[in-house]
Amino acid sequence: MDINPAQEPLPPVEPCTLVIFGGSGDLARRRLIPAVYNLLLDGLLPSNYVVLGLGRTPMSDEEFRSAVRDGVVKHSRQALIEDTWNAFSQHLFYMAGGNDDTQTYARLKERVEELEQTFKLPGNRIFYLSIPPSSFTDVCEGLSRSGLAGTPGARAPYTRIIVEKPVGRDLASAQAINQVTGRVFDESQIFRIDHYLGKETVQNLMVVRFANSIFEPIWNHKYVDHVQITVSEAEGVGTRATYYEEAGALRDMIQNHLLQLLCLVAMEPPYSLDPNVVRNAKMEVLRCLRPITTKDVDTCTVRAQYTEGKVHGTPVPGYRREKGVKPDSTTETYVAIKCFVENWRWSGVPFYLRTGKALPLRASEVAVQFKEIPQILFNANQQNPQAPNVLALKIQPEEGLSLRIVSRVPGTRAQTHPVEMNFKYGEVFGRPSPEAYERLLLDVMAGDASRFMRRDAVEASWAWITQILEAWDKSGQRWLPEYQAGTWGPVEADRLIQHDGRTWRIL
Repeated sequence: MDINPAQEPLPPVEPCTLVIFGGSGDLARRRLIPAVYNLLLDGLLPSNYVVLGLGRTPMSDEEFRSAVRDGVVKHSRQALIEDTWNAFSQHLFYMAGGNDDTQTYARLKERVEELEQTFKLPGNRIFYLSIPPSSFTDVCEGLSRSGLAGTPGARAPYTRIIVEKPVGRDLASAQAINQVTGRVFDESQIFRIDHYLGKETVQNLMVVRFANSIFEPIWNHKYVDHVQITVSEAEGVGTRATYYEEAGALRDMIQNHLLQLLCLVAMEPPYSLDPNVVRNAKMEVLRCLRPITTKDVDTCTVRAQYTEGKVHGTPVPGYRREKGVKPDSTTETYVAIKCFVENWRWSGVPFYLRTGKALPLRASEVAVQFKEIPQILFNANQQNPQAPNVLALKIQPEEGLSLRIVSRVPGTRAQTHPVEMNFKYGEVFGRPSPEAYERLLLDVMAGDASRFMRRDAVEASWAWITQILEAWDKSGQRWLPEYQAGTWGPVEADRLIQHDGRTWRIL
């Protein structure tokens, strides 16, 4: 089909140096370097640039290029083009150093300035912290002492820092991390990244709501029955067991991914796309979340662990039998939550959040279910009521949306049947959507912070999550409900939503 889209102008992107702390790690190889390479193929990179990886593993520039080339071949959205890669690789460099070694930063400054002189770069710098939060203090202080942090608030050349999740594991640790980064960098320089916010369908949430006049008038408690937000993962914890034991599903997924999706669904219309205006609107949602404390935790939350089973025919051991997991662990691999946004728009509308490991498939979806029509005319049969309208935004694996409506069945008898009106990005636009990291790295280069969490939002989401964590701790529960790997979760999660006369959607 011919498409003549209304396009927002691309923000100007100036030449810059991207320094990746943790440059020898998986994230750099599988996501970050392929993202930069795809930006180049799409003609979105600045006219000149340098990417410098920094890690503990000793490597030459050529060895680094070879390692990340393998990552591009395996994980790039677009195929590797030999001539383009050869030119691109000449902008890739590497140096070895420890984050806690003070000499690293003197050598880093020397290397960065040397590369900027060689490539005639203006001194714009982006530091990506793909490292554990325990190293943030060393890195921020090292950048400050060496003069690499730049002047807070300076317009040109700029210095920006990207902080990879998790930003803390509770409110106190999140505040500590924010204090560390805030001592060295101005809030305008800090970009706290959550790759979910870069996904095409997540970005489409605002467009669906505010670019279509048919939705916003009914986007409230008068017409919406409830909202379901699901992020399911088919794999178990696997090699991430050690990390997962310290995190769990609530910290790993609810605190960032699902709460950010909730904010986009529930926010008030911002008066502009200015980053702070958009982030203010999201922040108001977090302020309006009803606290879930000890008295509510049993009726509003469910946590569980997966047991032995099969996912897509592959055997999965029970969580407590995974390598690196304590045999008496009470870390949750599944969470379901019923929560409420207590403001005028959403009064009384429940938001059901669920996420888990070792579920039947990898999928993410936001589903807005509207209220049933009156029980007259085509809904007069109380034993067989009409299916309600549902708008479902599908985030993965196939990006798109569907709208369920009721239609007449062709024939001589008056029969009705629910039908799905489907839209898929790949079918309509004929090309794959950019990967989330592509969009987010470009935003950082352009200085657009609208898709990144602000300090107050990070702390507000952790304050809400920490109350749940504390309530769980007070319960002293030594054994969690269980669900078999390859199923949709524990029976307790079904009861949570069925108690309200509703059911979980089948993805």
